[in-house]
Amino acid sequence: MSVCPQLKGIVTRLYSQHGYYLQMQPDGTMDGTRDESSSFSQFNLIPVGLRIVAIQGAKSGLYLGMNSEGYLYSSEHFNPECKFKESVFENYYVTYSSMLYRQTQSGRAWYIGINREGQVMKGNRVKKNKGAAHFLPKVIEVAMYKDPSLHEVGSRESPPRKTAKTSDSPSNHKGASTADAS
Repeated sequence: MSVCPQLKGIVTRLYSQHGYYLQMQPDGTMDGTRDESSSFSQFNLIPVGLRIVAIQGAKSGLYLGMNSEGYLYSSEHFNPECKFKESVFENYYVTYSSMLYRQTQSGRAWYIGINREGQVMKGNRVKKNKGAAHFLPKVIEVAMYKDPSLHEVGSRESPPRKTAKTSDSPSNHKGASTADAS
């Protein structure tokens, strides 16, 4: 009997400081919406390392990635461009930076960001201290996921198994990173 590795992740909405929820459209394009009930704004945050997460569209099953030019894209399969470092600020806002790419000369990280018009920005144009990069994860539930390891590229992931409901209140986060929650 083979047991699949399981990881505890969360189903969440990522609410930007500019007032938009990050969403992944059915065709995989990314943008922002003010509609809190949009099913396309639900994401699975899956821990893949210490404070490192994979971000998967809950509706589409596609992974969010950032390419070498700083553009966000969606991928059917988990790959190294789909790893993001999750950093929590004192104000409970969270940033997500590419684990692969950064500015060549300065070494500054590239971040996921939404501008004031609700458009997704190029990662190399987003600065960590600006509102475009700040997200408040609004937790919907905790779920168990199969490990999206790189040696299984090409295999389809099974949907998450739901384990517990949680509050939508940001006060439940207490500044803890989702990757730190066990």
